[in-house]
Amino acid sequence: MNYRNTQKNNVDIAIRAKPAKAVNLKWLAVVFFVAAAALLLALPNTSANAKELPDFTELVDKFGPSVVNVSTKARPQRAPSGQGNPGMPQLDENDPAYEFFRRFMPPGAIPNPGNPNNPNNPNAPRRKAPKITPPGGTEEAPLRNLGQGSGFVFSADGYVLTNAHVVANADEVTVTLTDKREFKAKVIGSDQRTDVAVLKLEAIGLPKVAIGDSDKVRVGEWVMAIGSPFGFENTVTAGIVSAKTRDTGDFVPFIQTDAAVNPGNSGGPLFNIKGEVIGINSQIFSGGGGYIGISFAIPINTAVDTANQIIKAGKVARGRIAIRMGSAPITDELAEALGLPASPGVMIDEVEEGGPAEKAGIKARDIIRKVSGIAVKTNIDVVRSIASKAPGSKVTLTIWRKGVEKDYVVNVVEAPQDLNAVATKKDTPATGDDTNRLGLLVKDLSATEKSDLKLTQGVLVEDVDGPAERAGLQAGDVILSFNTTEVKNAKQFNELVAKADDKKAVALLVQRAKDTRYITLKPDGAVTKK
Repeated sequence: MNYRNTQKNNVDIAIRAKPAKAVNLKWLAVVFFVAAAALLLALPNTSANAKELPDFTELVDKFGPSVVNVSTKARPQRAPSGQGNPGMPQLDENDPAYEFFRRFMPPGAIPNPGNPNNPNNPNAPRRKAPKITPPGGTEEAPLRNLGQGSGFVFSADGYVLTNAHVVANADEVTVTLTDKREFKAKVIGSDQRTDVAVLKLEAIGLPKVAIGDSDKVRVGEWVMAIGSPFGFENTVTAGIVSAKTRDTGDFVPFIQTDAAVNPGNSGGPLFNIKGEVIGINSQIFSGGGGYIGISFAIPINTAVDTANQIIKAGKVARGRIAIRMGSAPITDELAEALGLPASPGVMIDEVEEGGPAEKAGIKARDIIRKVSGIAVKTNIDVVRSIASKAPGSKVTLTIWRKGVEKDYVVNVVEAPQDLNAVATKKDTPATGDDTNRLGLLVKDLSATEKSDLKLTQGVLVEDVDGPAERAGLQAGDVILSFNTTEVKNAKQFNELVAKADDKKAVALLVQRAKDTRYITLKPDGAVTKK
C-alpha cells in the first residue's frame, strides 16, 4: 500500500465513522482574511521603502536650467602653400579609408591626388577661395567645430564654470541654455592643474546653481549628474559617491562616483540630493572612451577657490617652499632602518639654495610628518597642502631628523605657473665585484674630490657586487650616511657594515652626480629601493 492510498483509506474511514457537517462559509472567510493580513504584515513595507529612494525630478526642474551646453570652434592650422594637409594621408577615392575620412574629417581635409578637382592636389588647377578678412585686414581660416562639453551658471551675472580641457585651443566658445538662448562666451581664464575654466556671458538674471561643501561629502550618498554626453543636451544620470580624495596622478583629490558620465559631460555639475553642486565632472576611467562605471569629479571647494582667483586676478596663485621630493614612498624597511615610527611621512630629496625651506632650517633627507598639523603620507599630500596656502602666508612643517621631531615655520612664496611639483628620478645600471658583506669596495674621498663634489664627508664606491649590485649601486657613487650615521671615512663605513644585523635592512644615503637618494639593502641579499 503506497502513501497516497493510505491517506485515501484514512479519509474514507473518517467519513464513514462520523457524518460530515456543512461548512460555515462566513467563518472560512474570516480565517482567510486574518491569514492574509498576517502575511502582509510579515512582508517588507514596500511603500515605505519606495519613499526612501531618491526622487530627482524636483532637482531637475529647479536646477536643470542652470546647466549649459558648451560648444567650441577653432581655426585649423594652415599648411604651407602647395602642401595640402600634412596631417592626413594621401588617399584615392577608391581607397576603403577614403569614405571614413570623408564622413568624419572637416570639408577639404582629404587630400586626394587622384581627384583633379581636389584643391589639395598640387597638380590640380588652383581656384581662388573666398577670403575671410577681419577688420584688421588679416586673412583668417574659417572656424570649424572643435568639440562639445557642459558647464553651469556660477553667478546670475553671467559667470559659467566648465573644464579647462573643454575650452582648450578654442577660438570661439558658444554657451547654450536650456531655453535655447545662445551666447558667445569669453574665456576669463583657465587652470590646467585643476582643470577648471571660467567663462563670461553678457547676460544678467541667469538661473544659477547652489554651491555645496565637498568636504562634507560622504561615501555612499546619492548624486546626480547633468550634462551633454555625446551632444545629447540636458541628460540626467544618477548614482552614488564611490570614494573620496581619489588620486589619479593629478593635482586634484577627485570624488569618484558611479553616475554615468561620458564624453560631453565634462564640465557639468555633480549634485547632491539637496540640489547643491559638490563637484565638476571631469574624467572617466575607460578602456574604450565610454563609461564603464567609474567617473571622477573635481571637488567643488577646489573648483570655487580656483574660479574666484581667476575672476579676481585672471590667474591662480599657488604656494611653494622650494623643496623637491622623490616619487617613491618610504618603504617599511627604510623606515625600520632609520628608526621611523608608523606612517613615516615624506622624504625631502632636495632643498633649493636660498629658498624658504632652507632659510627655515630644513635640510635634504628631512622627513615631513605633518603639514599644518595634518599627517601626510604621499608627495601629493604635501604639494596640495602647501599649494593651497596663499603666497606671503606661513606654513608649519613637522620634521623628523635623526630620531628627533621638530616644527619648522616656513614662509610660502608663489609657485611658477608651470612648476612640476613632483620630480621623478631614474637610475642607471650598476657593475662591480663584492668586497664586503654589502658587496661594496669604498675608499676615502680626496680633497680634490670633496671640492669638486662640494662635500665634507662620505666615501667613494670603487666596485660593487652581490647585494649592492642588485640594489642599483655602482662605481662612482658616494655614500654619505649609513642609516642615521654620517659616513666620515672608509674605515668607519666598513666597521658599520661589519656590525650590521643580517636580519635588518640598512639604509645608505647615496649621491650620484646631482641626484641623492636612499637605497636600502640587506647583507643577505634581500634588496629594496627608495
